[in-house]
Amino acid sequence: MAVTAAMVKELREKTGAGMMDCKKALVEANGDMEGAIDWLKKKGLASAGKKSDRVAAEGTVAIKLDDDLTKATIAEINAETDFVAKNDLFQEFAKNVVAHIHETQPADIEALNAGKIGDETFEEYVKSNIAKIGENLVVRRFETLEAGENEVVNGYIHMGGKIGVIVEAKYENPEQKEKVAEFLKQLAMHIAALKPQILSYKEFDKAFVEKETEGIAKSIEKENEELKRLGKPLKNVPQFISKLQLTDEVLKEVEEKLKEELKAEGKPEKIWDRILPGKMERFISDNTLLDQQMCLLDQFYALDDKKSVAQVIEEKSKELGGKIEITKFVRYELGEGIEKKDDDFASEVAAQLG
Repeated sequence: MAVTAAMVKELREKTGAGMMDCKKALVEANGDMEGAIDWLKKKGLASAGKKSDRVAAEGTVAIKLDDDLTKATIAEINAETDFVAKNDLFQEFAKNVVAHIHETQPADIEALNAGKIGDETFEEYVKSNIAKIGENLVVRRFETLEAGENEVVNGYIHMGGKIGVIVEAKYENPEQKEKVAEFLKQLAMHIAALKPQILSYKEFDKAFVEKETEGIAKSIEKENEELKRLGKPLKNVPQFISKLQLTDEVLKEVEEKLKEELKAEGKPEKIWDRILPGKMERFISDNTLLDQQMCLLDQFYALDDKKSVAQVIEEKSKELGGKIEITKFVRYELGEGIEKKDDDFASEVAAQLG
């Protein structure tokens, strides 16, 4: 009996199995719908559709790097439980997925699912692995960085796939590509640990900074109430929180105020130029808390917290004989933003037995 597209569609709707699996099942059952369903059940494929409705917030963050470090792909691939995430079958699936994305560079998840992997669509490939592994699997997000001329990429996986980072940089001295790449690996470790969200304060929206200024001030005021109760030194409540707010006019005003303070303290004017830079630096540090929290270049470097990342990059540029500029980074943390279902395992088992 000839297998029609309508028959394949009907079987797929009934079982949730992949299109190619449905077609094969109908061929094996000579067009008999019930026989095809039985065939899929025996292969463990008929349950994939039901599993695909379940929340998948565990899994892994995986990266793929070209050998010459000119291309890097990062992907978050989710499963339902940490137990399955550590399973060899899942790890192989995740490795294959990130390699496939790295090679084919789909525009988005929709394009990925519609594309081919071998002789089946990617969506069907995922469903067949859902049936094989026994949990819902989701390719949640991915991104690729591709280096241009005098650019290099590198990456880092932290805590066995809980956090992943890829980072890209330009460099002036072609002879130092390998050493720049080594530095990027260290920087990726910093990004994994300190969670920057953007590269520079210049990417901030002014309205966002204004809103955060009020929030941070209130947070410190509340913290000071507790410090006061405990008899501990109070924290400074900043007037500003980002370099975006520290205009030339603001900095000039601060400098004049500091000069007045030095004069009032009786400090000789001839030594002000030795004192002012440190005081200005302290003012900027105290009034850029948002930058230090969210901006990579303004964070204190994890491997040397006396220096900002920008200062470390400047020092590394001098050391390697050419300017290094970080152009982009991507940081994924497993399950961030996913609302996990609070399952009552005992109730679930009881319901299934009932």
